[in-house]
Order: sequence, then C-alpha cells, then structure tokens
Amino acid sequence: MPDHFGDPPSEYGSVRQSAGLFDLANRAMLQFTGADRLPYLQGMLSNDVMPLKVFDGQQAAILTQQGKVVADVRVLCSLNSLYLDFWEPLKEQILAHLNRFLVADEVEIHDPNEQWKMLSLQGPRAQAMLRQLFANAEMPAQANQHGMVQFDDTPVCVVRADRTGYQGFDLIVQTSHLLVFAQRLNALGAAWVGEWAQNILRVEAGIPRYGVDFSEDNLLLEVALDDAVSFTKGCYLGQEVVERIRSRGHVNKKLCGLLLDGDTPASPGDKLSAGAKEVGQITSSVASIALHQPIALGYVNRDCWTPGTKLTVHHDGGDFGATVTARPIVAPAQPGP
Repeated sequence: MPDHFGDPPSEYGSVRQSAGLFDLANRAMLQFTGADRLPYLQGMLSNDVMPLKVFDGQQAAILTQQGKVVADVRVLCSLNSLYLDFWEPLKEQILAHLNRFLVADEVEIHDPNEQWKMLSLQGPRAQAMLRQLFANAEMPAQANQHGMVQFDDTPVCVVRADRTGYQGFDLIVQTSHLLVFAQRLNALGAAWVGEWAQNILRVEAGIPRYGVDFSEDNLLLEVALDDAVSFTKGCYLGQEVVERIRSRGHVNKKLCGLLLDGDTPASPGDKLSAGAKEVGQITSSVASIALHQPIALGYVNRDCWTPGTKLTVHHDGGDFGATVTARPIVAPAQPGP
C-alpha cells in the first residue's frame, strides 16, 4: 500500500468532500460451502450467523478458547456459500485455527483470492458515483449488506462498508477487470487514497486495526467491537469467557479515543497515567486534520475510561495531557447526494 499518491492532504480531502478510492489488496477472503457450513461457522464465530439471509452480512470475530481474538472478520452470506473477509496477513493463521476444529463437518473451505480483488470507495459522493457507473442500480443501504451488479458484462459485488465515518462501499471485482474498473472510477472523479490519509481517517473514526490496536493478546470485549458479538446465540468457541465478562459487567480495560494536548502525536506503546498511577497505553496516534490536533486510540483502565477524564501521556522523555473521548473521535458525516 503506497503511503500516498503525491498529495496526502488532498487525498484526505477527497474522502471528506467527494469520494476516495482505496486499494484493499491487504484484504483476503475464504469461501465456505457444504451442508454444514452454517452450523460450523456458528460454532466458530462470536456473532450469530443463523439468521443471515442471502445478501446479508455482519461483523464477527474468531476467538481462542480463552476468549482472545484470533481475527476480526466480516461474514457475507450468498446463495450457496458463506464468505469470511479479513486482513490478508491473517489468512494462514485463520486457516490453521479453523481446520483444527473441522472434524466430521460437511464443509469445504476455498480460497478465491486469485480470481477476486477488493477496492473501496469512501466519501459523501460514493453512492452517486456508483449509481452512475452501474446504471442507477440500487446500492446496499445497511452495514455489511451486499448485492451483485454488472460492469462490462462481469459481476461486481458491492458491500456497504463505512470505513472512515463517511458513506462507503467495498467493491469485490474480478482480477482481470480490476484495472479498467479502477480507471472508470477515476474518470468519474474518485481519487486514489494512500495509507497516510487512510490511517488518519481510520483513527478519527475510532476504528481499531488488527496487529496495531489489538491482537491475540486481547479479549474481544476489551476491543469494544460491539457489532461483532451476540450475547444470545448458542455455544461457540470462547463463549464461556465472553459470557463471564458480560455477567461481571465489565472488562478491566478497553480501547478508548483520546484527544491529545500540543502538536505532536503520541507513539504506539506510550504509557498513560492518572496522577502517579499507570492506567493504560497508546496503540495508534495521528494528527487529526478535522480537529486540528493530535488524537489517539489506546487502552484505558476502567476507573479512568469515562469521557472527559484527564490523563497524562509519557512520550519520548516528556509529558503532555490527554482527554478520554468517545469513539468515533470525529462525528460521522452525513451522506452526500
């Protein structure tokens, strides 16, 4: 992923004001077929997949028996398959974990990643651009819902995915048509957006990233992935720990937003304190363009995670203030026309 395409602030502005195009080559998918695919994934995922209808989707997590997060995933339900979508570097780890518990189930796991690639169009004009590209086809309205449309006589899967706090759609395209498809979006006014601007938008939206803000060292409820868990479904791997935490009423720490004093972002691993007591640490930090100040995501102990709580960041031999704030840190924008 390029850090930028020549003008990082302009790339950021394209998402806030019009539409920006993300290359999601760092995403991968697995396809699940077979008569037992639904009950098998029901036992492996933290969310309730049983009610899903064709073209529904949801967020979920794969957990260890100790309730730690192996991966956060998106589930997409198609006519004869279920798909999991996730960060590509986790693919081998996910496959090894899932195959360990695949015993007598009638389930086949396929890797479609040579045939399909993913882009994302984010911003207030994303829907208008796609309707122009797809001859006024209706776009999915709810998070993770998806549908199939035609582009030059080839299918494209459009998934509602607001990755930045602005209206957005992921686009799963046949690899052979990817370049032409991206060029067509560029011609409609979508600007390529590199990692620099994407990361600022992600932190402003309060969206944690695996390997940066959480890992297999974290409990699911610490990461506050509230839309990735069901507390009413039946047994699944890691449920006992999740339910024990829920019945207790809290985890000991959770991921929070932070507004930072001064002009300098913090660094991952910087400690947070309240008085003389260490109460957490930073995981991501950027200079917010929307707020004109540095912001961060970080884990904060439960005694200090109430929005408005004042903390101290210990950074590179110096200290500066931080204020706990809700996620998203920057309020979501209204959709454009």
